[in-house]
Amino acid sequence: MTHELKKIVESTIIANKLGLKSVLASVVALDGSSYRRPGVRMLILENGKMIGAVSGGCVEKEILLQSQTVFKTGIAKMMTYDGRYRLGCEGILYILLELFQPKKEFNKLFFKYLKDRKPFEILSYSKKEKGVFTGLGSQIKFANTLYSISGREMKNENDGISSLFVFKQKMPPCFKLVIIGAEHDAVQLCQFAALTGWEVTIVSGSTESKSIQNFPGAEELQTISPECLDIKNIDNQTAIVLMTHNFANDLRYLVALKDTNPAYIGVLGPARRRDDLLSQFIEYCPNVKDEFLDRIHGPAGINIGAETPQEIAISIISEILTIVRNQEPIFLSKKTGSIHKNG
Repeated sequence: MTHELKKIVESTIIANKLGLKSVLASVVALDGSSYRRPGVRMLILENGKMIGAVSGGCVEKEILLQSQTVFKTGIAKMMTYDGRYRLGCEGILYILLELFQPKKEFNKLFFKYLKDRKPFEILSYSKKEKGVFTGLGSQIKFANTLYSISGREMKNENDGISSLFVFKQKMPPCFKLVIIGAEHDAVQLCQFAALTGWEVTIVSGSTESKSIQNFPGAEELQTISPECLDIKNIDNQTAIVLMTHNFANDLRYLVALKDTNPAYIGVLGPARRRDDLLSQFIEYCPNVKDEFLDRIHGPAGINIGAETPQEIAISIISEILTIVRNQEPIFLSKKTGSIHKNG
């Protein structure tokens, strides 16, 4: 969800330059089931434009209507949305509406944390009933520094905070996909990953005549040899797919990655190619940790009958999601109980 908040902050900055106020809507609690879970947010601009969504579409209309009083008064409030009688989702959403007018100091620190891939936390003081209550509002915590979402300082019990519950949400770095390869299938994977909200970095060989314009949705293009690969920002919120279509190059890049800690490494090609690749890799790196080898998946993707580059991209993205979300892919129609892990 960090990438959604990034989009919200970027949109707020643009709105401020246009002289438009912004209201942030945050789902802070849920009774029953819903399209999305607590922690999802959307932005409403004073001109009626909405950025993001907290459900499938019906809730957003009500949020737009309820946000008008916040625009007028500047006072945060709680709203509820009972989907049992409207959506058939059997759930009640509790949504915090507040002005979103972060200061320049916040914006600077927020984007620095994203660039440095540091986690942060959001604390939303709210209530599971509709209305206006003293102390409503959210804070974003960077290490030991707190910033109010609305720009209003929230100090202590005198603000009414003690009578509210706190919805705490840890925000990891934006999920990142590193695609090592620059052929047509890499372009398709880049586009689908960007639509998912992931930050995409393309790594192409030093002899490739490609530019970032060849990869719609990519945030960065590195034209570099494996031995010069920049690995400092590869963390456990990073997935990597090796797709150079060259065995020797895939091996060289894999050796360059041996000291990293990604969530996933995907390798294209049949199982025999994977086995040969790993066999030679271990010869070059006999002391590599088992944890690193466990992150290597090949052939990359889930068996959905994918044939085209676009379908293969969907297959690979699906496997990455199952790995990072710790899920076993099955038909939802065959799953018992709730779709989501926590109810």
